[in-house]
Amino acid sequence: MDLDLLSLVLTVGQADANTADREHVQVLELCRQPISVAEVAAHMRLPVTVTKVLLADLVECGAMTTRVSSSPSSATNILLLEQLLDGLQRI
Repeated sequence: MDLDLLSLVLTVGQADANTADREHVQVLELCRQPISVAEVAAHMRLPVTVTKVLLADLVECGAMTTRVSSSPSSATNILLLEQLLDGLQRI
């Protein structure tokens, strides 16, 4: 599973009560609304890599769904950079 910092996750079920640990339950509670992987890591105060493992476990067991963020097109990146440059030049 390819989760990045901007991937959105959402709780859609429950983890198996026999195998879920405290962190899995906390993540499920936190993700009742769509939230990014980065936000989950920040709220849980865990490293991103650990958070990704927890999320992948929950997706695998069907308790969570994810939508990988789409990367912006290069045209958008150029426009954004030009706008940033214009703003900096005005300062």
